[in-house]
This record gives sequence, structure tokens and C-alpha cells, in this order.
Amino acid sequence: MTQYGYQILQVLITDLDPDQRVKNAMNEINSSKRLKFAVAERSEGEKILKIKSAEAEAESKYLSGVGVAKQRKAIVDGLRTSIVDFTDGIKGTTSKDTLDLLLLTQYFDCIKDVGTASNCRTTFVPSSKSFGDEMRSSLIQADQLKGR
Repeated sequence: MTQYGYQILQVLITDLDPDQRVKNAMNEINSSKRLKFAVAERSEGEKILKIKSAEAEAESKYLSGVGVAKQRKAIVDGLRTSIVDFTDGIKGTTSKDTLDLLLLTQYFDCIKDVGTASNCRTTFVPSSKSFGDEMRSSLIQADQLKGR
């Protein structure tokens, strides 16, 4: 246009219409950027869920441990009170006698609980130095009783 005496300084383009291949390429670039962002956000969400789940499990185990510790402390305090009350109430008994009696009581309570549980399949086998001889003689006696 300069040859005709015009000099173009600025042009306002209002209707830009690139080739269809260029449009498709630009759309694909934008689409892949959005997809990449969505994948990153989803991964970050899964990461947060796993971290929160692990933290919750750790807190649960900690609180469970605290509960067990409190339970054991209560048992020990109860045993201490029982021993003191028993030895004070019955003259001539020692703390060892009282503890033996408490252990025997707990043993019988345990056997009762195992025996009354419908889903429990437990066999108590006595143990001693002469257990083999005792077992042998018990089996012989059982065999003799069958023969009668």
C-alpha cells in the first residue's frame, strides 16, 4: 500500500478464523492441560485420604494402648487392695498366700469362661515332669475300660 501512498500503522482484526487443524490442535492442548490438572488434583485427594486414614489408624492404636494400660493399672490396683484386705482380715496369712489364692480364682474364672463359650474349642493339657507317664497310664486305663 505504500506504493499508493498509504502507510498502514495498525489493523484491528475482529473475526479471526484459523484453519480447522489449528483449532483442533489448540483444543487438544487445552483439553490435555485440563486433564493433567484433574489427574493431579485426584492424586492429591487420594494422597490426603491415605494420610488421614493412616493418622486415624495410628491414633486408634495409641488410644487402644492407653485403654489397655488403664485396664492393667486398674487390675493391679484391685489386686493390691484385695491382697491388703485379705491379709488384714485373716491373721497368719502372707501376701504370697493371698496372691496364690487370687491366681487360683482367676484360673478357675478363665476355665469357666472358656467352658461356657459356645465358639471356643480349647483343650487344657496338664504339664508336669511326669506328664508322659501320666498320659500313658491314663491311656492304658481308658483302653482297659473299653474292653470291659
